[in-house]
Amino acid sequence: MHKLPRIMVAPNGARLTKADHPALPVTIAETVAAALAARAAGADGLHAHVRDANGAHVLDAGLYRELLAEMAAQAPDFYVQITTEAVGRYTPSEQRALIETIVPPAASIGLREIDEEPDRALTRRFFAFCAEAGVHVQHILYDQADIERLAARRADGTIPAGPLAAILVLGRYTTGQVSDPADVAPFSAALKAVEPEVDWSLCAFGPTETLCLVEASRLGGKMRVGFENNRVNANGTIAVDNSERVRELCAALERAI
Repeated sequence: MHKLPRIMVAPNGARLTKADHPALPVTIAETVAAALAARAAGADGLHAHVRDANGAHVLDAGLYRELLAEMAAQAPDFYVQITTEAVGRYTPSEQRALIETIVPPAASIGLREIDEEPDRALTRRFFAFCAEAGVHVQHILYDQADIERLAARRADGTIPAGPLAAILVLGRYTTGQVSDPADVAPFSAALKAVEPEVDWSLCAFGPTETLCLVEASRLGGKMRVGFENNRVNANGTIAVDNSERVRELCAALERAI
């Protein structure tokens, strides 16, 4: 049975560039190096985006295959998750095609993006394909409306019965993209109210990232950390690289025990 890693590193995301931070990985070699450094710092999974030659986010099967092959060669036991994030550019059909072409071990999928099809039978067939092919799907949830959508799609069979994984995204749509640790408990409680056995994790935008992730751990959740959501340490300094964000989180978790 698939399970989410306790600490997943998200080293680049879809929108940032090296102008935002020189250590932001853009190439496949840089992403693999960032993942290996994060593993040494305490991470046990990678949330991966790939970029084209111009550094732009792409849903490119060839690039993802290359990344998966490199990670399998250099860290065969490391959990690797690709993303179908649309970034306002890709359609549900293109998102589905990526997963159906690659059949990756794991993928994060924005439910509000993939569920926009007028014909929901397509979405139902897609999630059935993922389940049958062994693709570990993590549903991306941004707010209460997404949780309600998840419950509805489970109820009508669009998302098949069985183990479910989700990530709660905190602070994405707040002013200045700042997250509040006090919001973790009600957000996670709302999810568990509709899916009590959900395997859930949290990511949090802004400099309170570490505090929010420690709170998620306290509540039984898992954590995603890295430059995709935040590049600032708790003391206000800019992290040197993604591995520093992982080390800070691990140290904070040790202190919280």
